[in-house]
Amino acid sequence: MFDWLSDMDIPTSFEEFDIVEVRFKGGRKDFFRNINRLDLTTGDAVVVDVPNGHHIGFVSLKGELVRLQMLKKKVDNNEEIRSIYRIANERDMEKFNEARDLEGTTMYRSREIIQMLRLKMKLSDVEYQADRSKATFYYSADDRVDFRDLIKKLAEEFKVRVEMRQISLRHEAGRLGGIGSCGRELCCSTWLTDFKSVSTTAARYQNLSLNPSKLSGQCGRLKCCLNYELETYMDALKDIPTVNRPLQTQQGDAILQKTDIFKRMMWFGYKGDNNWYPVPVERVQEILEQNAQGIAVETLLTEPVEEPKQNEFVAQVEGSLERLDDKFKSKKKKKKKKKKPAGAEQPQPTEKAAEAPQAKKERPERAAQPQGGGEQEQRPRRQRPPRNKNRGRDGQTGNEPRENREPRERREKREPAGPRPAASASGNAPEAGAQPQAGGDQRPKKRSRKPFRGKKPDQGNKPPRTDA
Repeated sequence: MFDWLSDMDIPTSFEEFDIVEVRFKGGRKDFFRNINRLDLTTGDAVVVDVPNGHHIGFVSLKGELVRLQMLKKKVDNNEEIRSIYRIANERDMEKFNEARDLEGTTMYRSREIIQMLRLKMKLSDVEYQADRSKATFYYSADDRVDFRDLIKKLAEEFKVRVEMRQISLRHEAGRLGGIGSCGRELCCSTWLTDFKSVSTTAARYQNLSLNPSKLSGQCGRLKCCLNYELETYMDALKDIPTVNRPLQTQQGDAILQKTDIFKRMMWFGYKGDNNWYPVPVERVQEILEQNAQGIAVETLLTEPVEEPKQNEFVAQVEGSLERLDDKFKSKKKKKKKKKKPAGAEQPQPTEKAAEAPQAKKERPERAAQPQGGGEQEQRPRRQRPPRNKNRGRDGQTGNEPRENREPRERREKREPAGPRPAASASGNAPEAGAQPQAGGDQRPKKRSRKPFRGKKPDQGNKPPRTDA
């Protein structure tokens, strides 16, 4: 409970409720009467009256909200409610802190004694009273435990009055505290005080998978939050029909797979078919009525259900997966054209291809523009005869057909090979009467095609060449 009215001024004629709610260790709360009319605020440390001594707690609630809490917890406003002595001073807080420091060592030593006695119980917490006259031991056990010998040994060990209090696993988790699977602090350690029984039917109504590891909390029992939304699901399930057997259609028996409670949609599937078909609740009721009369419907759906369109903005942001498919599609490889053998008929050129060279000839040549302002004659380019690399010594080329070539023997008879004539000093024409050299190869040597890198012979002082 949170006191939303704490900042408001109370009317003078109104008397404040004299009972205050006080909180102790582990979230335990109790009600005490403010007989001395102390000016208390939420969070103040107060010394209260307890059986066989006194204890220190903290004010958690006051005012009219305490009256409502007492009605909720069914606590009567009678003389059994104990009173508040005073507000705790520094001396009281020092004793309280010293007693609280002893709780850790006491719990570890008590667990050793329990193991020595071989008792099947789990000691979870120890709480000392502020005056160190009593210690309360909180434990949990599945079966009944005989701890009479344990109490004697604990009293001899710690020299205090011992009180054993058994708590459930839910209360144990509330006292220890922790973080739940939702990311928040446990409900049982913050605000939940009364624990209701939780069954697996609550999970079935909410269409949750019956997985114990997901449905159980830190205490090992079913989560208390399964009961929070149970009433909302129960109201939504009133109009949804109960399908106990498959729906009879001409295509086969349709088996219920799942139910979307808030969208009012039921999904069915056929035997041997992995696809599920969504059917509205109204259509399911019609099919059940016809099946009760012995009529098997043709199909589950009379009209196809339109799926909700995706928002255009979401589609632009997220994009489409089809563009990735288009990006990585295998491109078609271009087929290489096969070379046609020599002598094959060439295709006749088309009209456009025939007109192209004629148009090229008809294009007028650009007139040469004179440079430097003077008139210059256009120098004709020197045209060299086409060079055929395949031409041999006999004047025949390798491109001629084999049938038109002259046989080698006939060529040798017609032009017998003789000695190569000696070249003159200028290297242009052989001298008259030159005799071939004796010995060696008399066949004409091939000229080297490598560029000449030596000095050129002195050709005399020739006048420079000028264009006429």
